[in-house]
Amino acid sequence: MLGQDLPGSAAFGVAVLACIAMMALVVSLVSSGRRAGVLPPLVLGAAILLLWEVGTRGFGVPSVILPPVSAIAVRMVASHATLWEDFSQTFLKGALSGYIIGCGAGFLLALFSDRVPFLQRGLLQVGNFLAAMPIIGIAPILVMWFGFDWQSKAAVVAVMCFFPMLVNTVQGLAAAGAMQRDLMRTYAASYGQSMTKLRLPAAAPFIFNGLKICTTLALIGAIVAEFFGSPIRGMGFRISTEVGRLNLDMVWAEIVVAALAGSAFYGVITLLERAATFWHPSQRRG
Repeated sequence: MLGQDLPGSAAFGVAVLACIAMMALVVSLVSSGRRAGVLPPLVLGAAILLLWEVGTRGFGVPSVILPPVSAIAVRMVASHATLWEDFSQTFLKGALSGYIIGCGAGFLLALFSDRVPFLQRGLLQVGNFLAAMPIIGIAPILVMWFGFDWQSKAAVVAVMCFFPMLVNTVQGLAAAGAMQRDLMRTYAASYGQSMTKLRLPAAAPFIFNGLKICTTLALIGAIVAEFFGSPIRGMGFRISTEVGRLNLDMVWAEIVVAALAGSAFYGVITLLERAATFWHPSQRRG
């Protein structure tokens, strides 16, 4: 290995020079006016991984402190069945179910409160208060109410996603200007026509902003909830168990899977946003 052929400082110096060279390539592409696309994040990610690998091996960092990237990759390949089982339990069952329930309930309640101004004013204040409650305090209570399986994790995620979606949707429904609303009334548009033709399209960027915020909250909430009770599978269960066994490579493997899943989930919502709000100025590219 590189860390065995060179002294630690020399290996780290080579890695730094390689990272500088890769970043210089990206800067030259961007400054030349070319569309770099996904190249900058890929090069930056590769530079970080290279520094991580060479730094841990070159300086002899114990694996219980920080395992090298190669050891994490080997663990991911060797434990792919366990990682998939944990992913299915945490993301596909708990996080995704809670995301759909929480976001759907927040959106529907925002539409209902739009018809009742008194409810809207009171609901936002209560929502802000409840949203400030720590998940560490809510999770064990919901686990006791709904049991140790994925249903309790979905409940935690639903609570976390409900209020961001509610607040963003309410703000979005108020985004249409007064002149635009007056024009709809001039055309004798009904409430439903005004909602579908004007207010919901104007609220779409806000709604998708809430959906994107909830993508990260969903996975975090499901993993944290598993710390307080879970069957013998799930990302949170595996992380807490393997930390106690000092199997840090498995812990990092779970973290990588969670990060990839969260990034992919966010990316899917972003693509849907671009398709649905292509007309919005934020989606226009000069």
